[in-house]
Amino acid sequence: MPASVGTIARQLRGALDGGPALAPLARLHAGDLPDGTAVVVRTSGSTGTPREVALTAAALRASATATHERLGGPGRWVLSLPATHVAGVQVVMRSLLAADAGVPTPLVAAEPGARFTPDGLAALLAPALVDDAPVHVSLVPTQLHRVLAAADDGAPAGLEALARCGSVLLGGAATPPPLLARALALGVPVVRTYGMSETAGGCVYDGVPLTGVRLRLAAAGGPGVVEIAGPTLAACYVGDPDATAAVFRTDDDGTRWFRTSDLGTLDAGVLAVLGRADDVVVTGGVNVAPAAVEAVLAEVLPGVLGVRGAEVCVVGVPDAEWGQALVAVVATQDAPSGAFAPLPPEVLAPVRAAVAARLGAPSAPRRVYVTGSLPLRGPGKVDRRAVAEAAAAH
Repeated sequence: MPASVGTIARQLRGALDGGPALAPLARLHAGDLPDGTAVVVRTSGSTGTPREVALTAAALRASATATHERLGGPGRWVLSLPATHVAGVQVVMRSLLAADAGVPTPLVAAEPGARFTPDGLAALLAPALVDDAPVHVSLVPTQLHRVLAAADDGAPAGLEALARCGSVLLGGAATPPPLLARALALGVPVVRTYGMSETAGGCVYDGVPLTGVRLRLAAAGGPGVVEIAGPTLAACYVGDPDATAAVFRTDDDGTRWFRTSDLGTLDAGVLAVLGRADDVVVTGGVNVAPAAVEAVLAEVLPGVLGVRGAEVCVVGVPDAEWGQALVAVVATQDAPSGAFAPLPPEVLAPVRAAVAARLGAPSAPRRVYVTGSLPLRGPGKVDRRAVAEAAAAH
């Protein structure tokens, strides 16, 4: 196991036992930390400036224990994400509980800073898949997309290794429905996770909250802002009581809730996340949720463009007529390096028609650009602000 990950594991073990808090990326403010803080992680900054989140030992244990319960028990964990982000910290945390449960070699980790490749993932999983111990790995959708694309290109090692895992936790960003359907059809045991730094990582699996986690919507009777309660909630934003008070609130009955920035629906207790509330584009006076448009485009565009798959980001850009114009930026591995090319009108028209037929005319993007990759602001998280700036500049 790489020394740096080993160091994080040892420091986390110490923090869980009452030692100094671990802060992989955050600036440690020892005097500002609540009692019981084990880890301080930094958010991805999706709402602006990244914040430092204090997670207690109790929250981390509750999350890891509930994850093992949902997955059928402790197993061997494979770390293919940065150990400095909450998803990586949780992989290490789960491996510590697995070690306590007697799982041999509970953590297999990639070299720090190693570039992700499907063949590299296969090599990473190989020493974990040596016995009957269930193997679990966390990925972001971009990584899974690359594994499937490599299999299409005649390099199936990554796909074959994933298909042997007990579970493949997929989070960090919305999973395009075509990607999910294809992975499941190919035998990859995908579990979609939803959560954030403030909830100690994923706390909703395949739409169903983990044990002890409660969900509600700020607006009843339809889509609303998702709020989360339960033992996995963070203690606070370190050194920022105003920001803490704005999103962590306690009801009269003593229940503490975290107000996310995500819109969702609840149907028989199953959560469907529609996208961030602040990502909504108002075009011609109509509110459009980018995530819904992205899901349709992810189905339509590969066939139109003649590519195996595509990553899509839909944003609003200033427009004199519409207030905001809906624009899609599509990343494919087949696009030339540095490309940022608009779809010609004869190609754009059927794409717009397909979206309008599914979601209504206001949801049809005015322009679609093709590029080689989307800018990121964290593992698997698209930097929408950078995408919007690039689209507006064109």
